[in-house]
Amino acid sequence: MTNTWLPPAEYVETLPRATAYACLYFTDTAGRALQLRAAYLGERWQWPGGNMDPGETPWETAVRECREETGIVFTGEPRLLGTHFATDRGAEWPANRIGFIFDGGELTDEQIAGLVLDPREHSEYRLGTLEEWEREMEPREFTRLAEIDRARRTGMTVYVETDPDED
Repeated sequence: MTNTWLPPAEYVETLPRATAYACLYFTDTAGRALQLRAAYLGERWQWPGGNMDPGETPWETAVRECREETGIVFTGEPRLLGTHFATDRGAEWPANRIGFIFDGGELTDEQIAGLVLDPREHSEYRLGTLEEWEREMEPREFTRLAEIDRARRTGMTVYVETDPDED
């Protein structure tokens, strides 16, 4: 750290890089978590959401991405379940990632049956209990899911960090 004042544009260049994403966490009426299988990045399971566009708020991102990825036009109020910080993964993702996970509530059977996935982004959706998801997911990814589910059940917002060395 230097004591020399820098103009904002120069100062920002000295800071760590980060991208931000936002998503919605849905369950069905039985409490099973909805996830989408990515058609990229090793076919990881993820929630409806994505990276923020310039000028967009996290809430706007979550609602837009949900509509684009599932066809669901979400009209609920913003309720933050948690934030997620992932450290730089080098060549895989050369920046830190900051995520905002909002509560999408419970989907009815009709809403689930009406999901429309973009095959360029997701190959399938699935509903599962935490026990089922734990068998399907990398430990680091499952920890995030379990913490967000806990936040939904307890009403307490969570903060989750993941590190590339945790797998």
